[in-house]
Amino acid sequence: MKSVYKDDPREQEAAMQRHFNIRLNLFFFSAFAIFTVIIVRLAILQFVEGPSLSQQESDMRVRAVPMTPIRGSILAAGGEALAYSTPVQSLYITLQKDYSQSTDRSKQNRPEALALASKLKEVFDKYGDPEQDPMTLEDIIKAMDLDYRLNNGFTPRRIKIGLTKEEMAYFLERKDQFSGIEIVEESIRHYDPDTVAVQTIGYLKKFSSASTTDSSDFKYYKDIREQKETDPALQYTESELVGYDGLELYYQEELRGKNGFKSVPIDPRNMATGIPEVTPPVKGYDLHTTINKNIQMITEQAILDQIEWVHKNPVSGKTHPNAKTGYAVAMEVDTGNVVAMASMPDYDTNLWQNGSISNDDWSKIMTNYQNGTITPISSGRSGHDFDSAVLLGSTVKPLSVLIGLNENLFTTTTIYPDRGVAYFGKNDSARVRNSQGHVYGNIDPSEAIRVSSNAFMVDMVGEKLYYKYYAEGPTVWDNYMKQFGLGVSTGVDLPNEFLGKLGYFEESETNLSNLVYASFGQKGGYTAMQLAQYATTLATRGKRMEPHLVSKITDEQGNIVKEFQPTVLNEVDFKKAYWDEVIKGMSTNVSSAFSGFPYDFARKTGTSEQWGKGANRDNGVFIAFAPRENPKLAVAVIIPEGGFGGSSAAPVARKIFDAYDQEYGLDGVPKKNSVKNNEADTTTADGQ
Repeated sequence: MKSVYKDDPREQEAAMQRHFNIRLNLFFFSAFAIFTVIIVRLAILQFVEGPSLSQQESDMRVRAVPMTPIRGSILAAGGEALAYSTPVQSLYITLQKDYSQSTDRSKQNRPEALALASKLKEVFDKYGDPEQDPMTLEDIIKAMDLDYRLNNGFTPRRIKIGLTKEEMAYFLERKDQFSGIEIVEESIRHYDPDTVAVQTIGYLKKFSSASTTDSSDFKYYKDIREQKETDPALQYTESELVGYDGLELYYQEELRGKNGFKSVPIDPRNMATGIPEVTPPVKGYDLHTTINKNIQMITEQAILDQIEWVHKNPVSGKTHPNAKTGYAVAMEVDTGNVVAMASMPDYDTNLWQNGSISNDDWSKIMTNYQNGTITPISSGRSGHDFDSAVLLGSTVKPLSVLIGLNENLFTTTTIYPDRGVAYFGKNDSARVRNSQGHVYGNIDPSEAIRVSSNAFMVDMVGEKLYYKYYAEGPTVWDNYMKQFGLGVSTGVDLPNEFLGKLGYFEESETNLSNLVYASFGQKGGYTAMQLAQYATTLATRGKRMEPHLVSKITDEQGNIVKEFQPTVLNEVDFKKAYWDEVIKGMSTNVSSAFSGFPYDFARKTGTSEQWGKGANRDNGVFIAFAPRENPKLAVAVIIPEGGFGGSSAAPVARKIFDAYDQEYGLDGVPKKNSVKNNEADTTTADGQ
């Protein structure tokens, strides 16, 4: 039935009115909800997020400019300052206008900047230190960085470091004439003028150089540059001096301290607009090294004296004028403390004082500015271009015999008939002779070490090890080497450590030949640091001690921040009888160098042969520890092209042992104290 209301106009109008009212209510409700959300959001912005937004706005108008901290000192074991910083006054300028050549307006300002540079030069020339090289106009303009190649507009530029009192007075009295000029206290790095362990201490260069150097050793600086550290206390400036080698690099973070910084108000063009607020820097920590200055200086001089001696005195029948370099490390057996580390010749690190070096000075030191006791790179060359990582020579023989004993290739009572020569290879086509053709007759393992029999090592170790392992022989040999610190990082707290020359893996030679020559020291080349750790491992009967150059780190008030304890890196487990046999054999005759030495000590000389310009040249190598029982100190010395190790390297070791005995006592009693006491007793007796 058709609805009676469907066509009723009044009903239709009422329905439309109801729909309109519903839509109108929905509109007002939506509008109310939207305005409510807006009001709530405004309230949150005003009362909750307002302070942080205000800070962000302020941060956009204020920039923190780092102020370089004063670097911590590096001290010798006796407290002597080997590297330290002193305050100096530097002249900085903050650009007040845009002087770059990017726009017409900035180009118009350029003459004003150049005039300022000329005025600065006049002041420097008149009141500067006459002992220093004067700054050129080009130097000043470059330091001003007018085209923002190094700094933003608001960043102060360092124009000159080390102002004289006259320069300071001039600028302070005329600040109104030099807009943006200010004098800032900074520091300058000094190194002991006695040139103590200079390659070990290291030097500084500008951050701009270190952070762009393609070397894994400077990844730390590259990361800092890439991270763009937001904490102004940790930001580096382009002109800041940072560690570039040695302890200066290895302990950069501890030595540096934390920046001070200036909060500089800026305008939209990044130009400074007001007076900055200053937060002072925090001084870096001090390093207390294990280097004993007296022992170190005696070691350095002993090397130089010995080089001069082999130039003038025959060693094995001839002089050795091509011995030009020498390296030595002295390491305490129980602690791992390195008391001396000498790489000679050295140089005056103060050449790097301002973070750069002249071309003339660089040409003089470029071949020996790195530490030859840990790397053969840029650390000195002998006359026939030999580096510091020479072959072990006979110093490997104690370890060679240990390997033979542990591998059951022979026993401690085995008697070997030494005929002065050993044959190996197909149909015994190759041979190795003893030094100078000596024939030693029937010898046991300890005697083979004492007389340094090449034939024993070839027949009883190298050849037998090959026939036990064949192709795996060199790998077995290498594993033993590494357990004693040869061919592996020693763990010393220095950068750029070289791991050694592993000649026993040479593919041009057979595995048999590689092992034969390795057995008497003609295949592995290592640093003096590695040899010292090796000697220490022999002295401890298997404990490979981690070498330390820093004993503790302290803050400005002398509080200990970190203290280093003796650390055993690995332990070699050999039978006591094996150790006894080998250490008994470490009795090579060095009576000339050690005449009158009051301690029984273990030692091994080495004379490795190296081809140079048509002939084999002899490198002097020596390892020792003293006393033989309850050893205190292990020493390693290398004199490339110095001749027999007993004549060239052993005398250096003797002077090191004597110096240690004076300072600390090889028996635990410092002899320098005994001398003082004797003098005091004599004085008292005379007085009575």
